[in-house]
Amino acid sequence: MSIHKIIQRCHLFSGVTEDDLNLLTAVCRMRDYTRGEILFAQGENAVGFYVVGAGKVKIYKLSPEGKERILHIVQPGNAFAEAAIFADGCYPAFAETLEASQLLFFPKKEFLDLLHQHSQIAINMIGGLAKFLRQFTTQIEDLTFRDVPARLARYLVELGGERETVVTLPVSKSQLASNLGTVSETLSRTLRKLSDEEIISVSGKQIEILDADRLFDLAESFKEV
Repeated sequence: MSIHKIIQRCHLFSGVTEDDLNLLTAVCRMRDYTRGEILFAQGENAVGFYVVGAGKVKIYKLSPEGKERILHIVQPGNAFAEAAIFADGCYPAFAETLEASQLLFFPKKEFLDLLHQHSQIAINMIGGLAKFLRQFTTQIEDLTFRDVPARLARYLVELGGERETVVTLPVSKSQLASNLGTVSETLSRTLRKLSDEEIISVSGKQIEILDADRLFDLAESFKEV
């Protein structure tokens, strides 16, 4: 896929003109990565941000004991680490490719210089950052007010959208467990429970939604207090 196409798919740059695309293309670099490459570590100076053209990237933190906590999985068409170039200048988490990936890298200095000269690009980027902040707010709400079955149901509803009755998990079940703020054993028990109740049917990474109404109700439920 061309650099132009990757930039056009990215939510940060929605609505940019053809001239803006040319300017953005001039300041970024495209690179292919193998599975398992560490792009940056928590606390490192932020030297730029990335846009995923193909593949997947996980963003995660490590506890003092070394336990991994996945914050989110970045899919094609999405950017990551863009906030780090504005704040204290450090990456707030780790980033690692989950599979062979094609990424665009935007160097901090060149990109900020471009924003100073072309304000519409900056306005579009603010909208993208606001969307990203809403996603984190939802994640915090889920961890605080929803139990694991509700979190899993919400994840499957969002993954499937309004029409899909069969979804394929984009990550391993252990990675999904971390993303949902639980452990693999609890996730496995939850999947079995939903299967026994005939809400879903599980076959490896493929999950068939048998009862969309009940899954949606579960996704909207909150913990009892």
